[in-house]
Amino acid sequence: MPVVSITNLKKRFQDQEVIKGLDFQLSEGKCIALLGANGAGKTTTLKMLAGLMKPDSGSIVFEGGEKADFRRLIGYLPQFPVFYEWMTGKEFLEYAGRLAGLPKATARNRAEELFELTGISDAKNRRIGKYSGGMKQRLGIAQAIIHRPKLVMLDEPVSALDPFGRREVLELMDKLKKETAILFSTHILNDAEEICDEILFLHNGELVESGTLAGLRTKHQQAKIDLAFKENTLQYAEELSLLQPFSSMKLDGEYASFLVEDIEYARELFLTEIMKRNLPLVKFEISRTRLEDVFMKVVQK
Repeated sequence: MPVVSITNLKKRFQDQEVIKGLDFQLSEGKCIALLGANGAGKTTTLKMLAGLMKPDSGSIVFEGGEKADFRRLIGYLPQFPVFYEWMTGKEFLEYAGRLAGLPKATARNRAEELFELTGISDAKNRRIGKYSGGMKQRLGIAQAIIHRPKLVMLDEPVSALDPFGRREVLELMDKLKKETAILFSTHILNDAEEICDEILFLHNGELVESGTLAGLRTKHQQAKIDLAFKENTLQYAEELSLLQPFSSMKLDGEYASFLVEDIEYARELFLTEIMKRNLPLVKFEISRTRLEDVFMKVVQK
């Protein structure tokens, strides 16, 4: 059952239409990634879903009907959350629970439960100003789910974190899928690939593709051969690309990547030519296209 259904959602700022008729549904028990480059419209979309910004047209219908008070159904963490840094984590989380309408005792018990879930119990009596970036993000996620929402929305939850903080938050999000549906925006495709069940590709305010990760790979995936030579990679790669028509050839530093239609034919052709010419090969790897490759393919249509 969908937690929320979005139909023909549009938003304009002055003379620029930034959201151009979005249609999608978010279902219970899923982790959905809203993927797009900076400026694609991710934050604007989340703000409209959270009720912080009014759409120009279209509808957002939450479970229970259009007139239902949807605030009880959602939790929201902005990209740059602000805390009362003089408060302790315990004080802040209980305060957030009371703001969400929880009785005092319920807010206190739920706060203790979330400190355990988010792994910051040892810091609950410490002032928030002393928290690391990763700890603040985990506290922010805790406040977003303290009232047990059906959907929690996280705007770029790991983009400003160091690698340790990023790992902490991603692991937490993976655990949270058991409690609530998650919609998180990101431009870091590896994060989505790691923890999400479904993907929404947003490009210039339009939804250009959506579906499960497995489904999108099946639909768009191509075999890929990565080559590297001890020297003159660009020259050798360009010469090899003339052997047969390839979907594309891309240079990435010292590596050359070829998208190919017939992997068996391409492998035999490449290896035969490399051995015949005694080229200084240092890497030959066959792999599948990554989520980044799928994204680039759908946005360039």
